[in-house]
Amino acid sequence: MVESVVSEAPGSSRVARRRDRRKAEIVRTATTLLSAQGYQGMSLEEVAERTDIAKATLYHYFSGKDELVGAVIEALTVDVNARLEAELDRVADASHLEQLRTLIREQVRILTDTAPEVATLFSWPKSWPESFDPMMKDSRRRHDAVFRRVVEAGMAAGEFDCPNADVALQCLHGVLNQSSLWIRPSLSGERRAELREAVVDTAARMFSPPSSGPR
Repeated sequence: MVESVVSEAPGSSRVARRRDRRKAEIVRTATTLLSAQGYQGMSLEEVAERTDIAKATLYHYFSGKDELVGAVIEALTVDVNARLEAELDRVADASHLEQLRTLIREQVRILTDTAPEVATLFSWPKSWPESFDPMMKDSRRRHDAVFRRVVEAGMAAGEFDCPNADVALQCLHGVLNQSSLWIRPSLSGERRAELREAVVDTAARMFSPPSSGPR
């Protein structure tokens, strides 16, 4: 989920590519530790040990813990939004309702299946220093913008019966965040898939006209 932290230009040197790969490995390790232990529990010593480098070497890539955590937040934000945009491109010719359902489905899949660390760090974050508030708010704003674009287009087209987009989107994100608590890994694959579709159906009803009924 954090590969986007690496940016390998076509003409980049072998040394630069090796550095980028190591940087991505450090971010992946930090993501795992953050999701398991929270900000306070993650230490640079453990990150260095798990990536098999000296702690001093870690400072060649990141100036300190906060910069590394910031890289984790940014990488996850970029990756999640890229997945959502890819799904949106896939259904670009569909109705706005189907586009929204597709976004909801993919977000639930990310939170409960493909990248549960996103739920841990964003949906139910443990204590974060206040210095991260602007970064977290920016991450949520960029994520919300993907959904908002579809909702506002649906409203403009008269496809959505949504008196207040801000309220509806807040409710939607609340439902999506809760999905990681409902759809647990201990459930069977069939049951998890069933619950994901139930979330999609229920959440989408906040936007579709009452006359359209359930899908």
